Amino acid sequence: MRRVMAAGAAGLCVVAAGGYVAADVLDVAPGVLTLDRPSPVPTPTVSGTPAPVLLPTAGPGDPVLTATGTDAPAPTAEGLEQAVREASDDEALDGALGVSVRDGVTGAELWGLEAEEPRVPASTAKLLAAVAVADTLDLQQRIPTAVVAEPGSSDLVLVARGDMLLAADEGDPDAVVGRAGLGDLAGQVAPVLRASGRTEVTLRLDLSFAPGPRVPPTWNPNDVRDGFAGPVVMTGLASRRATPARPAPEDPEVLVAKAFAARLADRGVEARLRPLKTWSTPAAEDSEELGVVESATYGELCDHAIDVSDNALAESLVRQAAATVGAPTQESGANGAFIRSRLEADAIPTPGLVLTDASGLSPDQRVAPVTLTAVLARAVETSGPLRGLMAGLPVSGLDGTLGGRFSTDATSDVVGVPRAKTGTLRAGSSLAGTTVTADGRPLLFAVQVDGFPRTYGGTLRARAALDRIVAAITRCGCR
Repeated sequence: MRRVMAAGAAGLCVVAAGGYVAADVLDVAPGVLTLDRPSPVPTPTVSGTPAPVLLPTAGPGDPVLTATGTDAPAPTAEGLEQAVREASDDEALDGALGVSVRDGVTGAELWGLEAEEPRVPASTAKLLAAVAVADTLDLQQRIPTAVVAEPGSSDLVLVARGDMLLAADEGDPDAVVGRAGLGDLAGQVAPVLRASGRTEVTLRLDLSFAPGPRVPPTWNPNDVRDGFAGPVVMTGLASRRATPARPAPEDPEVLVAKAFAARLADRGVEARLRPLKTWSTPAAEDSEELGVVESATYGELCDHAIDVSDNALAESLVRQAAATVGAPTQESGANGAFIRSRLEADAIPTPGLVLTDASGLSPDQRVAPVTLTAVLARAVETSGPLRGLMAGLPVSGLDGTLGGRFSTDATSDVVGVPRAKTGTLRAGSSLAGTTVTADGRPLLFAVQVDGFPRTYGGTLRARAALDRIVAAITRCGCR
């Protein structure tokens, strides 16, 4: 799946009122370390041309990596504990640090520190959302956006089924964002209407699929106001997604209807919008389909939601998964409850789990480190859709919000080795992902901290502490 790069993601910007961190919004997808031989990872050179290097590069005496890492020695619990203790020199970590480390080959837990103590997950909660999506939906399927004509009526009905990334005009078949285009849809519908002598129609939307809160009540409304999240609606324009300092429109579905009406007008058909109160009514089952366009695959959409930490899209995908199997979607906390049900069905440990949304934006949620690493371990151990969904990881010091991480003297020696999903709220910070020890053994890790001052400076300290701990695990053999 194509990784979406976020320009300027290294910068950390805290919104004073909302408390959400822009770096978290720009996160890229978490994933599992492939068990194949590590491929060369590009390292920036002075000229800007990537120079391939083989990871890890801890020293000239290190043994050559095997094809899978299975021949490399695994760290001991004592070695891991010592490495983490020596790296945990910030007093704010006293009693406020949770760690879980698993073997990247077997998935077995090697060592933990308060690993079953739940802490604020922030955006690493999207790892859990990915489980629910991958378990429930066919990741190769696409979301249709169709226009139908109801029998005995002059109405056209645009049937929304969850594509929040529609192009306002022509779509791009090679894209994830904007693959389905309203101009293409109008290009199918208008000729059919004109052939039957209809150049004036009424138009409404069918928004009956997967209903639920437009804005989860557990979100801080300031985060929506400031562009860190947008309304969770089953349709929307790619060009109007929420971005920091550029909030999404309050009624994305209205913009979709107006854009489609404009594209019909371009093709000689005038469409008058029906009142919004009619838009929750399902289209008649015997309606005639006049045109349809399709989104990127569910897998690509989920990958994108995690790549750019799109909170509303993550919520929408989990809500669609729940609706597909008849689970509740309308109550507050329904997404969190559905995710929990899938974790428990997969025998993933959930000690102290408090989950109210799918995105991690709600500040009062709690996830234990052992839950995060168990999700990564499940992806390693299986060859199913979850593994494919989590195959891409942002690389420390090279891309995504990890592009500016591991840059200090205490951590720069491991740049390019750890790969992780970040989570950052003022209430707590986390990293969950993979690394390779100096001996070549792949590891899965989750590190969470929540004892730092809830200020900009405190957030920077927390981020640096996480980097130091992961770097320590990476550079040692820990035996």
